[in-house]
Amino acid sequence: MAQERVLIVEDEENERTGLSELVSGWGYRTDTAADGVEALERVAAFAPSIVITDIKMPRMDGMELVERLSELSQTIAVVMVTAQKTTETAFHAGRLGVHDYIEKPIDFRRLRQILTNIGEILNTRTENETLRRRLRDKGALGLLVGSSAPMQEIFRLIEMVAPSTAAVLITGASGTGKELVARTIHDLSPRRNKPFVPINCAAIPETLIESEIFGHEKGAFTGALERRTGCFELAEGGTLLLDEIGEMPVGTQAKLLRVLEDGKFRRLGSKVETAVDVRVLAATNKVPDEAVAAGELREDLYYRLNVFNIRMPSLREHKEDIRELVKSLLTDMNQKHNRNVADVSEAVLNIFQSYAWPGNVRELRNTLERAVIVCDGGLVETKHLPPGFGQSVKVVVNDPDAVHLGVGTTVEEAEKLLILKTLQATSNNKTRAAEILGISLKTLHNKLKEYGRPQEAVLEEEK
Repeated sequence: MAQERVLIVEDEENERTGLSELVSGWGYRTDTAADGVEALERVAAFAPSIVITDIKMPRMDGMELVERLSELSQTIAVVMVTAQKTTETAFHAGRLGVHDYIEKPIDFRRLRQILTNIGEILNTRTENETLRRRLRDKGALGLLVGSSAPMQEIFRLIEMVAPSTAAVLITGASGTGKELVARTIHDLSPRRNKPFVPINCAAIPETLIESEIFGHEKGAFTGALERRTGCFELAEGGTLLLDEIGEMPVGTQAKLLRVLEDGKFRRLGSKVETAVDVRVLAATNKVPDEAVAAGELREDLYYRLNVFNIRMPSLREHKEDIRELVKSLLTDMNQKHNRNVADVSEAVLNIFQSYAWPGNVRELRNTLERAVIVCDGGLVETKHLPPGFGQSVKVVVNDPDAVHLGVGTTVEEAEKLLILKTLQATSNNKTRAAEILGISLKTLHNKLKEYGRPQEAVLEEEK
């Protein structure tokens, strides 16, 4: 049961006593006061987290009490009890930060729900403060790790937006941890005890994505043998992450926009709209402005999702975090594979620090996982890394002589040439090429889409 302290301020003794006994029976610690003056005295001694106060009282009424409380503390949640809520009173109380109203005669079921909601918010604040202390001490926030300036900024933005209901657009290259950001936002929000539902728009065939998101009725289309619950319904009360939103068909984007604006959706084949309470987060590895210009992302949807933007840096932008990332990942890998690997050697760490990491943190994780599996304990040595990992790159471009990437070659140009040449060497076997490059198959496909032309044509230009 909740153990928040609740101060009840009411000039009518019978109502004050009865309400105190009721709230106490719900598991809260209670104290009472007969008016605003006494309430301020009890606040100093009792230190409540919640105050339930009547408006009309002698000596000091509820409105003045709220004003004084706002000067004393920004953490006390106030529930105002009123015989009749007027627009003027609501505006004034709202300006002072009153959490909620309840009218007389009190609906006790509604009051209990209000107190429960406040408790969840207070718990979230406590957890956030605990995580902030952990952040200061260890450079971590939820599942995210890093003491570098770019990661500290990410943590600051997450802490800022998590308690709200605002839509968030998370951008950054594949493998940078966009889903971890979304999950951390959910875990730090009042919705943390409700579902977190991620859906990858790039992994679902275009013909099925609308059904996956909104659901369908039996017989809505060929093969719809029964009703299907969509992601919005599955995420009711919680958070829905639409990963790779730029891969969603434009027609489905239009329907998504309507749900975001109205809070209602319709299953395929249904004539009935269903109301839904879901916080929507979106992620993309594309540059949003470019995706809008290319017609891949609707401009109105982009502005609706981009209420708050978090851009995840590539690993090469915060290599100083590699040591902390390695320690965190090794802990997970040891538990997952029942190993006892203590650390990586200095030689391995030096290789990691000098490597470009085109696959970002995901590639680091995959590299370490392989090393942990082949390592028999102690330290990960260079012999445990994939063959050729971290060695200087040579690229042969339809020339009998090796062509070295020289000074002046940008990372993007080097990455592009390496990917295309690896595909050529594997006879266009994308799965094998992704393994050699140390990146995911999805990342490889996304890179090829960025180039916008068949790899054979690009290689011909590189001659």
